[in-house]
Amino acid sequence: MARKLRPEGGDTPSLQPTVLAVVGPTAAGKTALSIDLAEALSGAVINADSMQLYRGMDIGTAKITEAEARGVPHHVFDILDVTEAADVARYQSLARAAIEDIASRDGTPVLVGGSGLYVQAALDEMDFPGTDPEIRARLEAELEREGPAALWERLREADPAAAQAILPSNGRRVVRALEVVALTGSFTATLPEPKAHYEAVRIGVDLDTAVLDERIERRVRDMWEAGLVEEVRRLEARGLREGRTASRALGYQQVLAFLAGEYDEDEAFRRTVQGTRRFVRRQRSWFKRDGRIEWFDAADPELTERVLAFVRRAASGSASSSGP
Repeated sequence: MARKLRPEGGDTPSLQPTVLAVVGPTAAGKTALSIDLAEALSGAVINADSMQLYRGMDIGTAKITEAEARGVPHHVFDILDVTEAADVARYQSLARAAIEDIASRDGTPVLVGGSGLYVQAALDEMDFPGTDPEIRARLEAELEREGPAALWERLREADPAAAQAILPSNGRRVVRALEVVALTGSFTATLPEPKAHYEAVRIGVDLDTAVLDERIERRVRDMWEAGLVEEVRRLEARGLREGRTASRALGYQQVLAFLAGEYDEDEAFRRTVQGTRRFVRRQRSWFKRDGRIEWFDAADPELTERVLAFVRRAASGSASSSGP
């Protein structure tokens, strides 16, 4: 599916691979579909889940196993220690390098994940402001001292539109937004209307809410039974509790609180299920704003065949999901 596209207004052809993106909420079945599609299209998978970047965070992120991958190559997984902060600008560079590499070998890059900003960073024109260690350190100290709600109020005064898009409890994102405001004068200016960097066919999969809620609870229970608590204990010894990003991952945050004696294990389980359901609502809100995504019912027994038919029509030009 790789093809040469002539940049708008230019005379020199450049290789721009067609990317297949599979997006949607947690537990909707993106991983299994991505393997089917990659096999059918001689492709390789590129991760777009911010927490699957972390080495050792396997059970709680439902990271694909070697057997489940069925020999399909996977890229941009397991690149960070749990003490490192996830960086969307760095992710963008790595994901695009993987896209170009796969396409250069006449493969189909299959971008898969539920982290909306990461998907957009890989596929659309997005430039990220730098960071200032002094500003970041000051804001993080204030976050520790005052809590996320107080910093969110400050963000609301500085950039109301940015504050509206960020939960008051999400201290990490509030800090980053305030840092960008300090550096550029505006946070929302860094998130313009999407403009495609790659020609892309964007596939969304979702389930009925009641079905997905049930699947989430079963998935979390399976994680517990597979040894999530033991995984968190091992990662705690490697610095998980000090990791600004990894320690806040769903499941890991709740188990860390259980291990610290803040509540019992049953409560950690319950909060993980509830937190995942809330996260799903945010994922849906993000992806539903993108009219370029073609949505499919993940419960359809002929899902793979229907998606492949759509992808092939899109690639031939009779349907388009490539956006502006």
